[in-house]
Amino acid sequence: MNKLKNKVAVITGANSGIGLATAKLYLKEGAKVVVSGRRQEALDEAKKELEGDFITVKADVSIPEDNIHLIKEAVKAYGTIDILFLNAGIAPVSLTNEITEEHYDTLFNTNVKGPILATKEALGHINDGGTILFTNSIVHQKGFDGLGVYSATKGALRAYQRVLTSELKSRGIRVNSIAPGPIDTPIYDKMGLPADVVEEMGKGFAQQVPLGRFGTSEEIAKTALFLASEEASYINGIELEVDGGLSQI
Repeated sequence: MNKLKNKVAVITGANSGIGLATAKLYLKEGAKVVVSGRRQEALDEAKKELEGDFITVKADVSIPEDNIHLIKEAVKAYGTIDILFLNAGIAPVSLTNEITEEHYDTLFNTNVKGPILATKEALGHINDGGTILFTNSIVHQKGFDGLGVYSATKGALRAYQRVLTSELKSRGIRVNSIAPGPIDTPIYDKMGLPADVVEEMGKGFAQQVPLGRFGTSEEIAKTALFLASEEASYINGIELEVDGGLSQI
């Protein structure tokens, strides 16, 4: 129950889904957690579900100033950072012939620019031997209609992670990412699609998964705990698929 005792973790996109489940688990394992999200009302609701030593910080990763604010608040509260979990992401859908500049910018600002700038701000405060963890996706390994720009953001993030792994080797900071498959999280409700379309999409995804179901946020959180703990002390630079086998067949 103390795999992360006295470790300080900063989690973006932590007011719901994977981020919230991970915050709960990290706290249970003894960590001090900075819970970040872009909507104050969602953070206020999340606080009701959390127990332990934590603070909440309203920050939108797509806004450079918010990343600065997030890290400043984390350091102000806890001094240093041991785990930086860059989990925030969005996945609006657009077919290739309907992609707009706004769609492109919105996705790349949140899914790529945000994590990169948050990492930059945090690097001077992450302890040597610490961990940087990203939520990526299997979408850049397979082709899903309507997710062209989203897939591109995740491919870009994976490339960045490889370079970061090399650049931080002298400090012993491990850099890994989790690539979820279909997970039952609020992200599907934010795709901008009618509820019946999202439901049918979900059924289609589930049928493609060898295990025949969606994963849960809690299953991803357990993976995030493993990668941040000493149990994964020799695991570095990987992207770990947690997708019920979808990307493997």
